[in-house]
Amino acid sequence: MGQGEASARGTTMEGDCLSCIKYLMFVFNFLIFLGGSFLLGVGVWVLVDPTGFREIVAANPLLFTGVYIILGMGGMLFLLGFLGCCGAIRENKCLLLFFFMLILLIFLAELAAAILAFIFREHLTREYFTKELKSHYQGYNNSDVFTSTWNAIMTTFDCCGVNSPEDFKDSLFRLNNQNHMVPEACCQRIPQSKERVYSSQEQCLSGNTVIRNKGCYSAVVDYFEVYIYVAGALAIVVLTIELFAMVFAMCLFRGIQ
Repeated sequence: MGQGEASARGTTMEGDCLSCIKYLMFVFNFLIFLGGSFLLGVGVWVLVDPTGFREIVAANPLLFTGVYIILGMGGMLFLLGFLGCCGAIRENKCLLLFFFMLILLIFLAELAAAILAFIFREHLTREYFTKELKSHYQGYNNSDVFTSTWNAIMTTFDCCGVNSPEDFKDSLFRLNNQNHMVPEACCQRIPQSKERVYSSQEQCLSGNTVIRNKGCYSAVVDYFEVYIYVAGALAIVVLTIELFAMVFAMCLFRGIQ
């Protein structure tokens, strides 16, 4: 009789534990589902908005790429949240297994990206970017992907070259444009007030005065300095959540009779 009661209590506790895991997993994946829906909505809105953002994004390769990254992340989170919610609430072993495999693939991809970033970290130095700029940058009106990306960076971050406008000395750009010391991207005017006076375009291009004197390496690092730490903290949180999600999914998968 005592053994039967103990067995019944054990079964009840196990059922309560699985029920708790089930609803925790549902709530967790519902939040992921909402986050994915939000990112998808933002991405689609930016792409189809008839005024404003669409023109800005289309003219800026960095923003254009960023929108599709947001759409991809949103779609992935949307699918992940949907599978997790349905698998948990319906106690469907097939959906839970698919959810587990998808989380595992994402986790392994993130791990591979971190390893590759560590291996190729020397490609993020000032010297590397300066060498690439001197060898491949062609000019402001060129449609080359490398050149147009650098033009977008210099325009967006209000900078010139990697370290300074001096980077364009002895470069491919100078060979192709011998009358210009710096590209037009270093001279574009962005009026901030009526009182602010800029030098003429001709003076800037000839190198007498350069509107954008700050190097892009420092400008980008300064801009993203705060976000780098936030991104690092978020990456740790995301990896931890993914590990717990895999554990919960496997526990629920094994507990379903």
